[in-house]
Amino acid sequence: MWRAAFTAATSLAKTKKESVVKILITGAAGFIGCHCAQRLASSGYEVIGVDNLNDYYDVRLKEARLALLSKLKGFRFFKLDLTDRAGMADLFQRENFDLVLHLGAQAGVRYSIENPFAYTDSNITGTLTVLEGCRRNAVKHLIYASSSSVYGANTKQPFSTDDRVDSPVSLYAATKKANELMCQSYAHLYGLPCTGLRFFTVYGPWGRPDMAYFKFAVAITKGKPIEVYNYGNMKRDFTYIDDIVDGIKSLVDGPLPPAGSHKVYNFGNNKPEKLTDLIEALEQSLERNAVRIFLPMQPGDVPETFADIDNSQRDLGFKPSTSLREGISRFSRWFREHIEKTGI
Repeated sequence: MWRAAFTAATSLAKTKKESVVKILITGAAGFIGCHCAQRLASSGYEVIGVDNLNDYYDVRLKEARLALLSKLKGFRFFKLDLTDRAGMADLFQRENFDLVLHLGAQAGVRYSIENPFAYTDSNITGTLTVLEGCRRNAVKHLIYASSSSVYGANTKQPFSTDDRVDSPVSLYAATKKANELMCQSYAHLYGLPCTGLRFFTVYGPWGRPDMAYFKFAVAITKGKPIEVYNYGNMKRDFTYIDDIVDGIKSLVDGPLPPAGSHKVYNFGNNKPEKLTDLIEALEQSLERNAVRIFLPMQPGDVPETFADIDNSQRDLGFKPSTSLREGISRFSRWFREHIEKTGI
């Protein structure tokens, strides 16, 4: 409710009339980070991006995203690991950020089973480094990425931010819930305004190759079979990247939350779609048929996600409008233009 209650509050843009508002984006070479950096830098903000460019997936894709961002006048980039305490402390002190958009994290539910320490290093230690940088340098607002994975074994639908989220089914989910608790503690102890965003299956151009829709596209175009888990009985609240960025920009543009506040919002499409519908949309847009191999549910996965976005709509004006077929069509056009041509 803080947005409605503080509509008369001073916006971030108005606090610095004589200079450009400076924003740090962690994970700037990542999928959501790249899109946010592009939108915000193009909108007149000064954006500083950091990323460690790890090899969780093909680094060339991250470099290609950065190549696009490097053309923008309002963007600068530093290769830096969030766990580098000295490096991050120096960056915060030197740049004097107004706002931080913390999107850097080790992503992926299944990979957390194979490499758990990557998640405690990046998601726990890395987030703590960001929090320390914010509180020691008077950052006015920390916006950070959480995940729909925090809902874990919850069976009540749709998932609401009022629901308890103490039954994670993966280490990745546990680290994201830990991030929410860490931000709550810093909001309480140091008055740092924090806003967490639980993203629901974000997809689109320049997306992550480890996600199902991207893997399916690669396999379909190469004539290889796709692995369909839980025998196809899966639903996801697929959310197109532009709708996510619209919501984040609205939050950045809007009034500053009061000191000590901590709010968490769902950023989802509010419309679960069948996995089979996603596959059919890819088949149609790529003009090729998929060969399906049906498999049981994987460890750490859940059969359905469904976002209750009433609070997000009321407080932030978040209103996704891109249908799955339109979003997949846009992704497929990009995929053919970039991935098939470059081989990345």
